[in-house]
Amino acid sequence: MSYVDDLFGIAGRAAILTGAGGHLCGEMARALGRAGCKVAVTDLRVEKAEAVAAQITDAGGAAIGIALDATSKADFQAALAQAVEAFGPVSIAVNGAGINAPTPYLDIELDDWKRVLDSQINATFLGCQVFGAHMLEQGKGSIINISSASAGPPLSKAFAYSVAKAGIKNLTQNLGREWGTTGVRVNAIRPGFFPTEWNRKNFITPEREAAILGHTAMKRYGEPEELTGALIWLASDASGFVTGAEIAVDGGFSAMTI
Repeated sequence: MSYVDDLFGIAGRAAILTGAGGHLCGEMARALGRAGCKVAVTDLRVEKAEAVAAQITDAGGAAIGIALDATSKADFQAALAQAVEAFGPVSIAVNGAGINAPTPYLDIELDDWKRVLDSQINATFLGCQVFGAHMLEQGKGSIINISSASAGPPLSKAFAYSVAKAGIKNLTQNLGREWGTTGVRVNAIRPGFFPTEWNRKNFITPEREAAILGHTAMKRYGEPEELTGALIWLASDASGFVTGAEIAVDGGFSAMTI
């Protein structure tokens, strides 16, 4: 085994991801599969989870698709039980479930506000609680939450989303501190702009795109696979002294002023 393989190797470990039928976490699930992990792919839309799991197994990996409503603790517990039954103890967890809403602040209904917060911060809270308890019993594990460039300063047109992502960042820091001596690490990846078709339709006008790219040092959007290096680093022993951190993968967005 090479030095790099020894440092970053995660082959044989079991991982579980929420929201993994989607644009970014789907690619994270495939990346963990390529790295040799046994992957439990969960999503509210089970057909999406199963499709990603099939891509992993078709490439020679081990994966299962699981239905999970990320606002339900019982669903988290059931999904974890399925993953453990299939693959053994889980030592990598990615909390990536969540929705957004483009409604202007004065127009957004309380139910819509709650739906965004439930799917983001409450889902991450539940994932950390359920997966974290399992890892604490083992005395080891890496939880990776998905923050955002909107965690602070907030982005326009994404009020509820920005509030939720700020909460995810804070929760990550709290748990990193709380579990610092347990062997369980909790960190967050802070993506910049990796637009989906939904984002392009609901959020990104030509004017907004100009503002985004003008504030991004690399002057382009990110590609989902560009998140996977940070993911594998945080999942591996190479980041053994990293906890409570938020890792920006944003093309220099957070470094820009004027």
